[in-house]
Amino acid sequence: MSPRQPASRTRVRRLPEKQSGDRAALDRLLDTALVAHVAVVDNGQPFVVPVAFARDGDRLIIHGSNASRLFRTLADGASTCLTATITDGVVVARSAFESSMHYRSAMVLGRCTELEGEAKAVALQHLTDRLLPGRASEARPASAKELIATKVLALPLDEWSLKVSDGAPDDAADDLDLPVWAGVVPIEHRFGEPVDAPDLRFDVAVPDYVRAWPDGRC
Repeated sequence: MSPRQPASRTRVRRLPEKQSGDRAALDRLLDTALVAHVAVVDNGQPFVVPVAFARDGDRLIIHGSNASRLFRTLADGASTCLTATITDGVVVARSAFESSMHYRSAMVLGRCTELEGEAKAVALQHLTDRLLPGRASEARPASAKELIATKVLALPLDEWSLKVSDGAPDDAADDLDLPVWAGVVPIEHRFGEPVDAPDLRFDVAVPDYVRAWPDGRC
């Protein structure tokens, strides 16, 4: 499959060589990041809120409180911009100006559709399976009251941009003779040792599926 050509609104103009049209690379980023930021304008004031999210094929699923003004605005069809970023390392150049970061960053433009009924329940299940793999088999399912209090929105992956920075320090020629170290310091994303809830009433071990999370989640 040939790389996707970005639309005018999603074309990277600053360092365009870092833009990627690789949909598989986009999916890998969206399937790895746990938090996205969603923008919405309400009465002329822009707001950006962090949300947990999950990719479901060619759309992204987000959820929030039914009482949230911002989620109600999104549900009404307001234009939005969702971004997700993972920082993979710090690029330490010989000058502060050329120092930077390794990152993968996606931007998705569009309008959300509110999901209801069976579609809402299926999307929430997908979100749970994505963020808490294996947990649905043990956790209490959402009650009718909780479902009513929750808005579930879908944002199509129709208009997107992916930017990837993964190169070595790009120092100026005059700086190469400076007697200072330059390189990349990788950032590792992993889960730590699970900590029991202080009000845990039973002597139950951490489930195997939770202990498996550090293997391949980030």
